Amino acid sequence: MNPTLLNKRQGQDVKISCFGEVLWDVFPDGKRVGGAPLNMCIRLNALGINADIISAVGQDNLGDTLIDFVREQNVSTAFINRSADKKTSTVEVTLDKSGSASYEIVQDTAWDNIELSEQLINQVKTSDIFVYGSLVARNQMSLDTLSTLIDNANFKVFDVNLRAPHYSRSLLIDFMNRADFIKLNDDELYEIAKDLGSEYHSLEQNLEFIAEKTSTKYLCVTKGRHGALLKIEDKYYYNSGYLVNVVDTVGSGDSFLGSLIYQLATSDDAQHAVDFACAVGALVAKNKGATPELSMAEIQSFIDPTR
Repeated sequence: MNPTLLNKRQGQDVKISCFGEVLWDVFPDGKRVGGAPLNMCIRLNALGINADIISAVGQDNLGDTLIDFVREQNVSTAFINRSADKKTSTVEVTLDKSGSASYEIVQDTAWDNIELSEQLINQVKTSDIFVYGSLVARNQMSLDTLSTLIDNANFKVFDVNLRAPHYSRSLLIDFMNRADFIKLNDDELYEIAKDLGSEYHSLEQNLEFIAEKTSTKYLCVTKGRHGALLKIEDKYYYNSGYLVNVVDTVGSGDSFLGSLIYQLATSDDAQHAVDFACAVGALVAKNKGATPELSMAEIQSFIDPTR
């Protein structure tokens, strides 16, 4: 396999499955559909990749409206279960003066209880890439389902998403050890590396430390407005960020990862993949909402206004 690709079938009907939370982000001015894996699916489908979301909502009005929204985004709802006894998830979102978000996540919702089925196993077996995060593992049922799906996945992308108190060291280590690709932000990188015994101070040293500890060849660290660093085996690819007026950061990292996966699954240019993903993340941050519409022409013009 080309070391810059997540997928052997470059540009040929790549199929991706994303597992985890779908929910309503409740802002002071109203509610919006969200959840990292869903945001990622919406971005991937907008870019032309077949990406399915595996999750659950309640049999309630919020669930009905969420399902309608997902369909409107041209994302399949075939793998979103409807729970009879658990409610559709809501999250209270608070934005600080810089647009950075903090979250209060309601416990024991529908996506905490995603039931395993042969349909889900087959979906993951036939997907080229399987993406999962750490938040969905806070409840035993979804954790058990996720563990089985990881066992059946072809290429596994772990999107670290630390939301205290909804994670544990042992699960993080297990998920990293089972992943082919790990994506974190810089704060998460330092926290996890230190917890694993790292005595290093630089970002690159701690990234190498985690790569060695987990035997992972693909790693990516986002640095907010300062861009991102992609490590593929022994090669590094940097982007120093794009200057924008931030409206809110909700969904920016999700679109970044979706865009990075899109580029790495359909191209062999890892540097352009990082540049493209950082540009999409910045464009999302300068717009309201987690999944604003962005044309390819708009993204390319943002990367290089002189083209």
